[in-house]
Order: sequence, then C-alpha cells, then structure tokens
Amino acid sequence: MLRASRTGLLSTRYDITCDDAPVCTWKPSAFIGGGTFELDGHRYDVARGGWTGRRYRLRDETGALVALADGVGRLAWTLETGGVTHTFERPSPFRRDQVLVRDGEPVGAVRRTSAWFGEAEADLPGLPREVAVFVLVSLLAVWDED
Repeated sequence: MLRASRTGLLSTRYDITCDDAPVCTWKPSAFIGGGTFELDGHRYDVARGGWTGRRYRLRDETGALVALADGVGRLAWTLETGGVTHTFERPSPFRRDQVLVRDGEPVGAVRRTSAWFGEAEADLPGLPREVAVFVLVSLLAVWDED
C-alpha cells in the first residue's frame, strides 16, 4: 500500500512510502498543475490538461506516454496504461474516496486519510508501481486544488 504525507505543514511536496519504506517524493509544479517524481532511478513527469483540467498524463524520462487519466476525481473516470483501460468510481458524491473497479467489483482504492495533514493512501493491485504513484499524485493534485 502506498502512503503519501506532506513533507511539512505548509509544503506542497509529498513523501510517498510503501510499507513504511520511502519510494519517492512528489514535487508539484507551481504553475502548470503537474509535477515530477523519481522512482527506481527513473524520472516521471505528470502534466495536467484537457478543457476541464482533469486529464493527467504520465511520461517517462524519454518522453514516452506511460499512462493517461481522464476525468480524475469525478464520479467516474478512466485510466489507460499498457493498452488497458481501468475504471475508477467515487462511491459517494459526498466523499473523495476513489475505487478501482474491475468487472463491476471493487479491487482497490485511493482515499484521503487526513486533509489537514495532507495524507492519503492507495491500494491499487495489478497496476505497475509508477502508475499507482501517478494515480495517487493526480488525486492529490485534484484534492489540493479543491
């Protein structure tokens, strides 16, 4: 399970851990709504776009598209990676939790554990680690903006 915590009370950066071991630091951009993280010696760039501002792209250090998330944080949204489209749903319009759904069944989730301290966790089985981090940081960006 991935966990994200702000590096400081007023910081916009997040330390991301997996089973209490450091994984990476999410460094959001101040102006474009994206940011960067380094994972396993590779740099990844996240860019926000789309007319709603809820489309996020993950590119590796060569510029290749790794994943595309469309409608991030909405009641239903999609993630495309490795030729597969994954569906996320928000079970309640009053909560921010996001559920990864496969064949109509929930198989994973991302949830904000503390808005005040900027903490969140993600359990996304079956997704590559860089894509799971991408989903988590995209949602952090949306939640922080709201």
